[in-house]
Amino acid sequence: MIKHALLLAACLVAAPLSAQNAPAPHPADQVSADRLNKDVAKLVSFGTRHTLSSQDDPKRGIGAAVNWALDEFKRIGAECGGCLEVLPVGEVIQPDARRIPVATLVRNAVAIQRGTERPNEVVIVQGHIDSRVSDALDFTSDAPGANDDGSGSALVLESARVLSGTKYPSTIIYALLSGEEQGLFGGRILADWAAAQGFTVKAVLNNDIVGNSCGKDGYCEPKVVRVFSEGPRADLTDQLRAAQTRFGGENDTPSRNLSRWVAGLASKTPEELQVRQIWRTDRMGRGGDQVPFLQKGYPAIRFSVGVEDYDHQHQDIRTEDGVFYGDTIEEMDFAYLAGVTKLNVRALDALARAPMPPKVTVDAAVRVDTEIKWTAVPGASLYAVASRRTDQPEWGGDVTLTYIDGPISANTEAAAKGREFSTVKAVRGDDWLFGVASCAWTPEGSYCSPVASAVPGGAYEPVAKE
Repeated sequence: MIKHALLLAACLVAAPLSAQNAPAPHPADQVSADRLNKDVAKLVSFGTRHTLSSQDDPKRGIGAAVNWALDEFKRIGAECGGCLEVLPVGEVIQPDARRIPVATLVRNAVAIQRGTERPNEVVIVQGHIDSRVSDALDFTSDAPGANDDGSGSALVLESARVLSGTKYPSTIIYALLSGEEQGLFGGRILADWAAAQGFTVKAVLNNDIVGNSCGKDGYCEPKVVRVFSEGPRADLTDQLRAAQTRFGGENDTPSRNLSRWVAGLASKTPEELQVRQIWRTDRMGRGGDQVPFLQKGYPAIRFSVGVEDYDHQHQDIRTEDGVFYGDTIEEMDFAYLAGVTKLNVRALDALARAPMPPKVTVDAAVRVDTEIKWTAVPGASLYAVASRRTDQPEWGGDVTLTYIDGPISANTEAAAKGREFSTVKAVRGDDWLFGVASCAWTPEGSYCSPVASAVPGGAYEPVAKE
């Protein structure tokens, strides 16, 4: 057992323990605002990327945009010796009462960077490639969609460029989704596809409107990105809801802990963008492509700008009373977009190195101490047991590190049998929340997962599997 401030910080925010004095160059350092600008400009050049627009026009419409994205992923993959598997993941959506009036092909552009040790364990970074104007059914007018969501789409492409040259234990999936503006169809299609592949989804980073730093009222947030996370799980059952009533867990979903982890990661580079956690699934009355993943029980968060500019999203291009409306590239801040991209790259890099969070339980009812138990996960070399008082927002306090005899690989008998660990804390459990992070030693340092809370519904898997 070791208690040390440096280890505490590293385990809870995935910072490497080694090379503290001279850190190696990070893929995030390669992020280019100029490349992001060029990608958004290319997306805008398709005129409209409305989901109902042309599928076969080579220069205009959603079909041309998705084809370009697939080709761009292929070009990126060719530069790393074929490290990316590129494919469209789509489905024909039948007429919908709201925003799909005719049967429509919805295609996502997807690139898979397979993990070398745990390829079934995936981290997904995504943005939506489709765009719209004021009328959600207007598929003929120009809809530049520069910020919403050319910004997120460019972020995904840039992440693939700077990360694809590195081999990771876990798989990274880069996805540009269609149909978001018509009802989150692309997100639902990708979530269904991930489930059909049998993937273990460690985290979903959804980026939607991440390219401006000032609002219509002149208020600016150039140093902050908002990260949205759900409270109660979207896949709650009546049984689990009853268990949370008895044992807690309203503020400890995997997505909420993923948000805490990203905020902690950002704090390790204070000169770059910092995270304001928004403890809502999404903005007031609105939604994004993280929602279909949450509904399937996968940990998912949304990145969005610190302050939105409503005059330049979901608007017909026009000028009224001297005010310009429209989602054009001139309204964007590419230095800000580069900052959000860097944070995503740091998170992807650390998550793809770290093991899955463990499944954790606690026994504290009618006793003066608390026993925390967890099951071993493939790739873990040690575990960090964290605690916080029930009214505290972030993990902290006393952290215990539990070492094991070397990494538990995906093929060892111990991992297959679900080897268990436990520790006892001399505190009354009513007043505390506990969780455990899995950590792995790598040549680059030690990387730890987000904390998994010891509450009903705290496991990083769909409730149906619990």
